[in-house]
Order: sequence, then structure tokens, then C-alpha cells
Amino acid sequence: MANTSFLQLSPRAQRLLKTTQDFVEQECIPAEAIYFAQMAPIGSTDRWLVVPPIIEQLKAKAKELGLWNLFLPKIYPEGPGLTNLEYALLCEVLGRSFIAPEATNTAAPDTGNMEVLAKYGNQKQKDKWLKPLMEGKIRSAFCMTEPAVASSDATNIRTAISREGDSYVITGRKWWISGAGDPRCKIYLVMGKHHGSKEEPHRQQSVVLVPADTPGITVVRPLPVFGYDDAPHGHCEILFENVRVPAENMILGEGRGFEIIQGRLGPGRIHHCMRAIGMASRALDYHLNRATDPARKTFGKLLHQHGSAAHELALSRIELEQARLMVLKAADTIDLHGPKKAMVEIAMAKVVVPTMALKVMDRAIQAHGAAGVSNDIPLAYMYASMRTLRIADGPDEVHIRQIAQTELKRAAQVKDQLKHKEERERSLRSRL
Repeated sequence: MANTSFLQLSPRAQRLLKTTQDFVEQECIPAEAIYFAQMAPIGSTDRWLVVPPIIEQLKAKAKELGLWNLFLPKIYPEGPGLTNLEYALLCEVLGRSFIAPEATNTAAPDTGNMEVLAKYGNQKQKDKWLKPLMEGKIRSAFCMTEPAVASSDATNIRTAISREGDSYVITGRKWWISGAGDPRCKIYLVMGKHHGSKEEPHRQQSVVLVPADTPGITVVRPLPVFGYDDAPHGHCEILFENVRVPAENMILGEGRGFEIIQGRLGPGRIHHCMRAIGMASRALDYHLNRATDPARKTFGKLLHQHGSAAHELALSRIELEQARLMVLKAADTIDLHGPKKAMVEIAMAKVVVPTMALKVMDRAIQAHGAAGVSNDIPLAYMYASMRTLRIADGPDEVHIRQIAQTELKRAAQVKDQLKHKEERERSLRSRL
């Protein structure tokens, strides 16, 4: 594990970090093989109905250890009282395992949905949906992306929300809805547009709570990622046909959708980055183990003794630590100034971390040869999962555009500073 002493963590955070490390390494990672073995076979009718029993055993253990709902920042009374910086370190460790986030109730998209309800939900909505989510009794999905438009610009959303008396009616098609395949998924947070609204473009969208068993909802199909279906969680295409819900299911109010998703995606993006750092560190462990394995000698040498093999290990460590510090800075900025003031730091981390992780994983795959792209070791699955993160929660290009726009705002100030500098230089030269 990376050194964290420079952060001067509180005694409580130190204890939680040590407990999390032990839980992930001694319980979750060894249980992964059992988890996948307990899943129903691909193509079977139970594929999307069976939840591996081992996960409930791990959940019970996590609750017993006090590793439950660690993600919700201390500004929320429902949370455990940690800062984003403290949770960043814990989340990094949880990211080393495919199942540790779910085992500790810190998995996406539930964390983002719980934060939406904690931040924007009224008491009735919290009692009905936040409470069972935080207890781990149900799961949830966030429905924003659509197949017919470029969803990286959320003003393009076409799913219609219309008010009819004491109800809202939702009609539209969504896809890549993570978690919608899970039989425990009981609530969707659906972002749609009030068609015909005369409001400015960012005030035409709303987020509505839609119970998964509401008439008119069809889960059309699961969408695999590089052949992996991620059952029973899944990433699904969903059709909403005249789906009617009570007006009280509106979150925050009509036209507040962008406010909600910005509040949701900011922390959610940094959580993804934290977990990605952990997964990349595990990939590097595989790489290091392979490069020093005496059974893998070629031409009389260990792998790391050939050419650039040791160089590759060093690059992975350097890039991982650079990205890690960027994530920690973003988390600290959220604590100091709030998610809105940390948008640039979050955006930079969201661009840098997945790209870094993919490089680290690719080097590990290469070092393993054909085994690296097989299912005998988890590197291929890591890579497939991580590749989606350059698209999920906004593609790289959107974040780079945001960073550039922020940087360009400094142009006038920089020009003025350089102009004054030149004037001072000319003044000094004239005195010589």
C-alpha cells in the first residue's frame, strides 16, 4: 500500500484505513472467485435473477467492522462523519476489489443516488428510498444517457416529462443504465425534459423518482462491455412508455435537473477516480509479481532483467503516484470549498486517472503475454471496466473543454501581467 503518513490522518481515519485494507485483502479479494462461481451461467434464465450469496456474507462482515456507508461526507447527518480526503484513501483500497464497494455499500450508482436523496430529497423521499438504500436492502439506477442523442450534452435529452394532474408521465428510451439488471434494483432516478418548456436550456430538465415496478417500464436488454455483461448488475437499455408516477416523486422541483446532476456527478466522478487508483495499484502488483517470477525466465533472465521491462514498472509507479496526488488534491478541495469550486480539480482527475490506469493495466497485460488477455487472471476484466470510465460521467473531451474554458478565463489577466512586466523592464533599461 502507498504511504499516507504525509496526510496526518486522524486516529479514527487511520484505524478505518487499516481495517479496510485487511477486509479487502483478506476477505474480499479471496472471495472474488467464489462470487463469480456463484453467478448463474451466461445464457441461463437465472443470469439476471441470481445474486451471489457470498456478497451478503461480506456485507454482514463489513457492518460488523464499521465499514458501512463510508462515502457520505460529514456534512450529511446520515453519513459516518468522514471528510472526502479521508474517504479517498478508503475508497482507493476498496477499488482494489471488484466486490468490495458493494460489500461496504459504497458502489456506484447507489452512492451517487444516495447523495442526491440526502442532499436534495425531502423527508418523505428519504424515508421511502434513502433509508433502505443506506441499509443495503435495495439497489438503484440513474437514468440519463439516451441512444438517440449525444448525451455528453445533457440539454439534448429527449425523454419527455409532462405534468398531468397529480402525476408526472414519463416517455422515452434510456441506455447504459448501470444497475438496472439487478433484481434488487427498486428505484430509478430518471432525468427527462419538459417538452415545450420556454425556460432557458439548462432549466428544462428534471429528475423524477420512478419505482422499477411501475407499469410501462421495459428493460429491453443488457448491454455488454467488451463481452462482459456485469451480471447481475448490468448496463441496460430501458423503455419508458407513458410511465405515471405521483407528483410528489419530483426531486427538488421542476427544472432543477442540472443542479441535481452537477451535485451528483461531482462527488461521483471523484469516487470513480479513487477506485480506479486502487484497481491500477492491483494491476501493478500483478505486473511486479510476473516480472520477478523465477518460473518465467526467458533467455536465461527474469523478465525485469530484459531491456525496458524494469523501466515499464517504474513508469507505472510514477504515473500512478502522480494521478493519486491529483485525486487527493481534488478531494481536499471539495472539503475546503465544496464540489462546485472543485470542478476543475475533479475534471482534471477524471481525465488523467482512467488514462493512467489503462496504461498501467496494459503494461501488466503485456508482461503476462497471452495469460494477460485471458480470464484466468483479472487483468482483462480490469481493462474492460476501466475503459468505460473515459466515457462514463462525461467523456474526456467534455472535461478537457471545461478545463480549457476555465484556463482561457485567465488570458486577460495574464496578458495584463505580461504587459506590465514588459513596461517595467523597459523602464529599468531606460535608467541604465
